[in-house]
Amino acid sequence: MARKTTRNLIAVLALSTATAALAQTPSDPKLEQVLTQMDQASQRFKSATADFSWDQFQKVVEEHDIQSGKIFFRRTTKEVQMAADIDKPIAKKLVYSGGKVQFFQPSINQLTERDAGSNRADVESFLVLGFGGRGHDLLKQWQVTLSGEENIGNTQTVRLELIPKAENIKHIFNKVVIWVDPEQDVSLKQQTFEPSGDNRTALYTNFKLNGKIADSEFKIKTNSQTRVVR
Repeated sequence: MARKTTRNLIAVLALSTATAALAQTPSDPKLEQVLTQMDQASQRFKSATADFSWDQFQKVVEEHDIQSGKIFFRRTTKEVQMAADIDKPIAKKLVYSGGKVQFFQPSINQLTERDAGSNRADVESFLVLGFGGRGHDLLKQWQVTLSGEENIGNTQTVRLELIPKAENIKHIFNKVVIWVDPEQDVSLKQQTFEPSGDNRTALYTNFKLNGKIADSEFKIKTNSQTRVVR
């Protein structure tokens, strides 16, 4: 996640979605089949690692901010955890664990923290979007449309277009598109679109599912000189 994307994530933490609309009932039989496949795969999902490339496009300046690294997801009996190790072009680390988002910038030795608080369930559903979540849970917060199928690499994916139901979230993202392998319940590609015209394209490759991930991946190492911003 680029700096702008991280700021958007922190903005999501500050918004309450407690008044989300009731889940829709899909009228498309194919969509219902895909969501059911995701539900079934979600029951088997414990962890995932993948390589990523994030391309953040800023319309005003017509610039692309491209970052790459490795991402980790883990579901325990208590919580969902996510970590992203950005290694190019500048090392950064993003962690969600224990209901808290942490973003560390080693180059300036600064750690930014935000507690999810009462929005924890909403934040976790956003973080794991397309990674091990139940398909039908998408219907609680998004208007979901199946807009086709597409091969990405050697994997057959379905393309789901998501429009947020909550008006406050629409101010951050007015549409999200995910290319999902419903049999594994992971997304190989994601696009997020903002009202400003900015957008982000994420590509995920080299998946490893349900392997052991070290606890250290979900922790950030700081020192006595680290500046902490909350």
